[in-house]
Amino acid sequence: MSNANLYALLASKFPADEKAVFLESPDGKVMRYGDLASGSGRMADLLRASGVEPGDRVVVQVEKSAEAVALYLACLRVGAIYIPLNTAYTSAELDYFVGDAKPRVLVCASHVLNELQGIAETHGVARVLSLGADGTGSLMSALVDTVVDDNVAQCAGSDIAAILYTSGTTGRSKGAMLSHDNLASNAVALHKMWGFVPGDVLLHALPIYHVHGLFVALHCALLNGSKVWFLPKFDIETVLALLPKSTVMMGVPTFYVRLLGDQRFDRSLSEHMRLFVAGSAPLLAETFSEFEDRTGQRILERYGMTEAGMITSNPYNSDNGARIAGSVGYPLHGVEARVCDDGGVELPRGEPGTLEIKGPNVFSGYWQNPEKTALEFRDDGFFITGDVSKMDEDGRISIVGRAKDLIISGGFNVYPKEIETEIDEIEGVVESAVIGIAHPDFGEGVVAVVVKQAGVMVEAADIIAALKGRLAKFKQPKKVFFVDNLPRNTMGKVQKKALREEYAGLFG
Repeated sequence: MSNANLYALLASKFPADEKAVFLESPDGKVMRYGDLASGSGRMADLLRASGVEPGDRVVVQVEKSAEAVALYLACLRVGAIYIPLNTAYTSAELDYFVGDAKPRVLVCASHVLNELQGIAETHGVARVLSLGADGTGSLMSALVDTVVDDNVAQCAGSDIAAILYTSGTTGRSKGAMLSHDNLASNAVALHKMWGFVPGDVLLHALPIYHVHGLFVALHCALLNGSKVWFLPKFDIETVLALLPKSTVMMGVPTFYVRLLGDQRFDRSLSEHMRLFVAGSAPLLAETFSEFEDRTGQRILERYGMTEAGMITSNPYNSDNGARIAGSVGYPLHGVEARVCDDGGVELPRGEPGTLEIKGPNVFSGYWQNPEKTALEFRDDGFFITGDVSKMDEDGRISIVGRAKDLIISGGFNVYPKEIETEIDEIEGVVESAVIGIAHPDFGEGVVAVVVKQAGVMVEAADIIAALKGRLAKFKQPKKVFFVDNLPRNTMGKVQKKALREEYAGLFG
């Protein structure tokens, strides 16, 4: 009987040479593939000794480290459900997550161990362990009394491997249940589509509590038996030094903006690179073009979400189409996509509507929330992403905006992305975010929040004047505000909910 456990797939691709480097940090610390296998085996033994059985949850809120990666693989090995949490979450938020997930084990950063003990006791957590960014903590100390457990739990493809909590921009966060097959199918599809080859070296500066850094970047590297430059965070000096020693980089748009902001970043530093991938937030066309001018390479933009991992990607090979600014490409192999109206009726190509998807990567539902799960799926199995999109005749997809960000002004639908694109093209504008604020006459009034270039004189009247004739009047902002920076989460996504809260009551 074959084992669908994701660990079995990943381990089958480890290099034959156990001394081959898996992770190397800027300070010279190295984890080899043999270390990964034995270290995760010892952690698996510790988890089993702590009473963790297949299907039990393990909640992890720790800083990025090689040991944290080994812990993730250990959870897979024992058939536990791995639940990574953003390190920025507060104790109050942790209380909700722990209460909802009801884990057998909680692993946290060393400096908050005492603080979280009470939360763990309240929710009946059997064991609490600590793990620091430097690889120390009670978890590591406990490994002294363990052995390398080579057993890999027998799992069906539909068994849950991980739960990732959504951002919770509307109500409480929901736990998206991702199966072994969901994660494996996505990893295999991306590894093939992005042309991974022996000798590829990945530059990794992303967090590992998120789909992008953990499931996309590391799964691709593991399937390839690759070396990974493992950075605690994006640091311009370190990235510039390591680019000539790498072949692939995955990042959020902010990474590329920061690289372009440094005059040392030029074609010579990136000539050894074969692939730059951007995701987790929209990539501005200006950044795409400037990057190509500077390096001769086009950033590959892709699109995904917590509930499905990666969904679409621009082509890697130009024989399959060009990488186009503003497009997120085509559905991955095995993924079906359609653009529909609110009733689920497919719209003609080119018309904006809600993107719906179906495929082996799509999650099975929300943890302990069958009602919400039922609302998000059509009767024919398509998942309603909530992203407003357009599909070209050849199936290429562009994301227009989030359905929840749709503005209805005077009875007309206004898609923020359309307005933002126009504003971003105005001379002196760096970027913008368009939101809807309650309006006594129109229901919602369109408001633009703009970041302008330093030293450039751009006024609100200039923005409004530039949009006249380019956008219908109902789409034009009724107010324009200037800020130094747009609020973003740790993955670089603009937090429009925060902007709506800040400007609430603007129109009385």
